[in-house]
Amino acid sequence: MRFNTNVQNICKLQSFTNKLDVITMHKLFLLLVLAVFFSCEKNETNDVLPDVLVNETINLNLPQYINLQTPSGWVYTKGGIKGIVIQNTGIGNPPYKAFDRACPNNDCAAPMDFDGSLRLKCACDNSEYSIIDGSPQTAGNIHFAREYKVIITSSSTLNISNF
Repeated sequence: MRFNTNVQNICKLQSFTNKLDVITMHKLFLLLVLAVFFSCEKNETNDVLPDVLVNETINLNLPQYINLQTPSGWVYTKGGIKGIVIQNTGIGNPPYKAFDRACPNNDCAAPMDFDGSLRLKCACDNSEYSIIDGSPQTAGNIHFAREYKVIITSSSTLNISNF
């Protein structure tokens, strides 16, 4: 009889532990969702930059775009305000990033330069922007580099657009 009571108590304890695990998992999931929600950073564009229509098709098999076939490869192309820099970052889906070369903090006549590192650089004030997300890397700058959407339309074709 005593053995039977102990088994019943153990079963009750396991049931309680399972309920506790479910409640804990729900709380952890809610905490994760809240952390992601509050950690999102607003990508501010500069209203000084004019709005232009961008819809460029890039054929990766053409010689001028061959560098985009390898991670860390990059090219300049026409379009946008002062041209576009496209890089194969090797991460994400798609692994390509495209940014306008117009400096978002100044009315700079020269386009931003990219040397293959992780930063775009404005020639007028030496301000820098991340090639990963366009965020300003120079203290005091609040505006992001203008990023364009990259869609892989086939195994050898990209579409760069802002719509």
